[in-house]
Amino acid sequence: MNIASRIRRSFFREKKEYSDGNSLKNGSTVKEEGKDEILGVTDELIDHVRSFTVDTFKNYSLEDEEEEVSVSHLGDEDNGMSSSVNVKKDLSDWQENHAVLMLSKSKELSQMRFKLCPRLLKEHQFWRIYFQLVRKLVAKYEVLAIQQAKIRRIAMEDSKTCETKGVYEVEMSETKQRLSTGSATP
Repeated sequence: MNIASRIRRSFFREKKEYSDGNSLKNGSTVKEEGKDEILGVTDELIDHVRSFTVDTFKNYSLEDEEEEVSVSHLGDEDNGMSSSVNVKKDLSDWQENHAVLMLSKSKELSQMRFKLCPRLLKEHQFWRIYFQLVRKLVAKYEVLAIQQAKIRRIAMEDSKTCETKGVYEVEMSETKQRLSTGSATP
């Protein structure tokens, strides 16, 4: 599945989720407000994106990054697709969610993407340029999301370890009981 279809699908899923949220004064929902902050969509970012033009994207050079990006994502998790079909994932989950939210918040970005893709730029090129242009404004949010994901993963691993340890303790206590009563078979 390519980036455009993933973003389109996520965008419609986001709209559906927001339709049943609690409304605030300006029409946004409580869920949206928290998600905006987590994904780094701030007023400052939206203002910065408004300064972009079609020429900003057309004149941006990607030659240096082409080589390193094609190799950097080969180690990503396998999502069930063969490597020949999907060699690399162009956007991280956080970037994909950020892109969907930005497209819904910024008409200018959405219109620019429509003008540029696929006529002048491929979808993945558009998003790579975008994230390079906004990296100073969104880097801290992306790092925070990575840290939180790591913490959740470690917590899940710890809980699995505790569950496994509890199973072993129960089995050992049952074995001790059997041995003390003299029955070696269950």
